[in-house]
Amino acid sequence: MSTRSPKRLAGLVGAAVLLNLVGCSGDATLPPPELGETATTEAAAAPAQPQCSVADAALDPTRSYEPTEPLPMPGDMPAGSTMRKIQDRGRLIVGVSGDTLQFGARNPITGEIEGFDIDILKEVNAAIFGADPPAIEYRIITYADRLPNLETEQVDLVAHTMTINCNRWLRIAFSSEYYPAGQKVLVRRGSGYTGIDDLALAGARVCVPGGSTNLEFLQTDYPQIEAVERADITDCLVAFQQGQADAITADDTVLVGFAAQDPYAEVVGETFTEEPYGIGINLGQTDLVRFVNSVLDEIRANGRWDAIYATWVGGDPIEPPAAVYGRLPADEGG
Repeated sequence: MSTRSPKRLAGLVGAAVLLNLVGCSGDATLPPPELGETATTEAAAAPAQPQCSVADAALDPTRSYEPTEPLPMPGDMPAGSTMRKIQDRGRLIVGVSGDTLQFGARNPITGEIEGFDIDILKEVNAAIFGADPPAIEYRIITYADRLPNLETEQVDLVAHTMTINCNRWLRIAFSSEYYPAGQKVLVRRGSGYTGIDDLALAGARVCVPGGSTNLEFLQTDYPQIEAVERADITDCLVAFQQGQADAITADDTVLVGFAAQDPYAEVVGETFTEEPYGIGINLGQTDLVRFVNSVLDEIRANGRWDAIYATWVGGDPIEPPAAVYGRLPADEGG
């Protein structure tokens, strides 16, 4: 686990990301993949998003499958299991962000992808392979590519600041919640906007990434806001800096990194949604969901979650989110 302070790293990453972004238009690109990292192939076109029933939507979406008991010994995954297939392949393939400061971003000095999400994935990797696990294969994907990459089995897991919700459970499975986030807004300093309601009253242009819960929220709860949709959240920072949007709405975890990168921007208002993050897994791989839940239970209990939080988020410590179980394999709808 890296011990570099996220606050000290923010300036370095901010400078590097800004240099990469200011000359870009809609599609910011990353440097070529490093060893242990590959760029994602284009995912199949996502099907129309299925919708939960009213009854399913009323249930707790963070409810996941009971963890594996006992947790298999590292390097000795059960025959025929999804974990054994990963073990026999010799590497864990994961979908991550490459530019979300503190959660999944390329370190401008080392060139490595690092952050809260990455350290959580490293815990799963170690639980499969043992004390000296092989390198994880990181695939940098957009928000919109997260579900299609799991549906087409291009990746084993996705940890990409992804909110657990009922509709997504119809297409993929989730681990138990591993991080509690919430949406806020980023605006220009001195703009006079103090939160989402001010932006709605003004009919402001607010940038959101396609395929995100942020876009769904604006369309249903704030239709008076002009949603400026971009392929990924970093593209929203470009649009904001180029004057194509008055604000960005995103999870607080993402916006803290943007504010560190742009001295003319600030995060305002209170969180106005709950965004429980879960690790995304293919819908048919219930055994892998149970395994990941066991790993998450273990790091909640042994202090590793707290250490990862202190490294990448910092500030006052918080309790890791409690796991909620009880979902059955035939109960995919919420």
